[in-house]
Amino acid sequence: MVFDLLSWFCLIAGGLTGIIGAVGIHRFPDFYSRTHAVGVTDTLSATLILLGLAFQAGLSLASFKLGLVFILLFLSSPTASHALVKAAVHGGLKPLLESDISEKKS
Repeated sequence: MVFDLLSWFCLIAGGLTGIIGAVGIHRFPDFYSRTHAVGVTDTLSATLILLGLAFQAGLSLASFKLGLVFILLFLSSPTASHALVKAAVHGGLKPLLESDISEKKS
């Protein structure tokens, strides 16, 4: 019963974290802040969902495979976010500064 409750808590928290990341894509003003919001929430969301699924699977081959998927996502998601930002910097995309935001509002 405890593992079932932990599983559902992790699955719901992971889903909500993913939704918060999706809102961050639309809410933040520039590419760099959007990439940060999605990169952080994507990793946390995937971690919580995989942990919830591992609680459902118990000690089995499926939970071992979920652990391998977690390692892959934990290493590749931040690396992909970093590569996207580095490509944007190399392409000449400038970050939106606070003075740019106040000029837009005026």
